Amino acid sequence: MHESREQARWRQWLDDHGPSFLLFARQKTRSEADAQDLVQEAVLEAARRDKSGQPPALALVFATIRRRAIDLGRAEDRRSVRESAAAEPASDAWFDTMVEDRERARIVQDAMNKLPESQREVITLKIWGGLTFAEIAESLGVPQNTAASRFRYGLEELRRIMRLVLI
Repeated sequence: MHESREQARWRQWLDDHGPSFLLFARQKTRSEADAQDLVQEAVLEAARRDKSGQPPALALVFATIRRRAIDLGRAEDRRSVRESAAAEPASDAWFDTMVEDRERARIVQDAMNKLPESQREVITLKIWGGLTFAEIAESLGVPQNTAASRFRYGLEELRRIMRLVLI
């Protein structure tokens, strides 16, 4: 069975942007499975909301991932309190790396974890998501200048942290 042009376009779009969506979702969830589910649900929701039949705007998908992650986190917190049971161990892996890159990825991950959430999410959306500041502003519901400032301050802090780690 041959793939239609529309299916091929969607497949290419997912191949191009899926890793960025998953990276962003991993930062916002407590497990790899939750991140994968979140991306799938967010892409479907964004596509339904877009109604064009084309792959949705990246900013819309990232905004949907963010909103759904907040909802998921709140639901999990309520469930944890109710059940007071041990939670599944969190997956801190932001990067799928080869063995020789693991140490470098761990250093960057540790440095990113030290940033405020607002800076971390802008850096992720800009560098790994490939969004413009206008798209980031739309995704996060902040002014474009705020997104740019968070990016600049976040990079400055990352440089400071990395200098301390690498000394």
